[in-house]
Amino acid sequence: MGLSPNRTVRWGVLGNATIARKCVIPAMHRSENGRVRALATRRPEKAGKIVEESQIEKLYDHYEDVLADPGVDAVYIPLPNHLHHFWTLKALRAGKHVLCEKPLACSAAQAREMESVASKAGRLMMEAFMYRFHPRSRQIRQMLREGAIGKPMLIRAAFCYHMAEEILHRGDNFRLKPEMGGGALLDVGCYGVSVARWLYGNEPVAVQAQAVYGPQGADVHFAGLLRFPDSGLATVEASFVSALQQTYSVIGSSGAVELPHDAFIPWDKDAAFTLRGAAEEHGKVHLVPGADEYRLMVEHFARAVLAEQPLDIEAAESVQNMAVLDALAQAAQTGKTVDL
Repeated sequence: MGLSPNRTVRWGVLGNATIARKCVIPAMHRSENGRVRALATRRPEKAGKIVEESQIEKLYDHYEDVLADPGVDAVYIPLPNHLHHFWTLKALRAGKHVLCEKPLACSAAQAREMESVASKAGRLMMEAFMYRFHPRSRQIRQMLREGAIGKPMLIRAAFCYHMAEEILHRGDNFRLKPEMGGGALLDVGCYGVSVARWLYGNEPVAVQAQAVYGPQGADVHFAGLLRFPDSGLATVEASFVSALQQTYSVIGSSGAVELPHDAFIPWDKDAAFTLRGAAEEHGKVHLVPGADEYRLMVEHFARAVLAEQPLDIEAAESVQNMAVLDALAQAAQTGKTVDL
């Protein structure tokens, strides 16, 4: 498969999911090094608006048609969690690079197989943790590396929201079904695990957790504790039944960084964070100019496909994230500490 001669990555998208329609496809359309070649959806009659707005060349009603299209270089997969493994493997074996929505898979074992197939196929695969590409996220990580708050000692991360009561009552949403990769831990807790590992620059050595489970068996309310080397701790909260939390904070030996409740998805507005000294109650608010983190993510992936730079989120790191998620799920189910 040859790349577009004008150094543009031609994207194919599997599924007209909300995240694709509202965030990622428009980001691809606006990107400097990509365009949307094809979209496959089981209900093409509902895709007319996004096809027109993003100038999508091909509209298919079968996912396989995107994989068979020689004009597609890379595939974006925003399907329900339990389909990530199956369709990523099919895309890689069809010779496509893959940007897959979080969580990459439903288990570390699945993620390892995906990593292996990508390596054997000579194709790139990346988990779509868009928050890592936002300038605020990168500025905070650099500040931590430069010692702005001393030695990081505690990271608190939370991604919680309240599902509509009728959705919780019906129980038919894939996020509420374990067999479809549901549960708050996998669906939104993956952000907290990811940011803690990223900011510590290390892997946890042990985890503990508690969870409340819904009627279908998926966790709907979750809290976990991670122990890192050198006395580092992290808490991860994920919920489908609480008020909004979408934040993280990093507490160090001589200060703290705190974010408002837009930590992972600040949209395009200016993004704030507060830097506090060790004894300060309020600290100083810093503003980072607004940016489209989805566009930054797809442009980064396209540059990697074009061999202009390496991936920032390698497949092996996503395998590690899944291993921690597996351990947290086990800890919640057994009530025991799980060593990693």
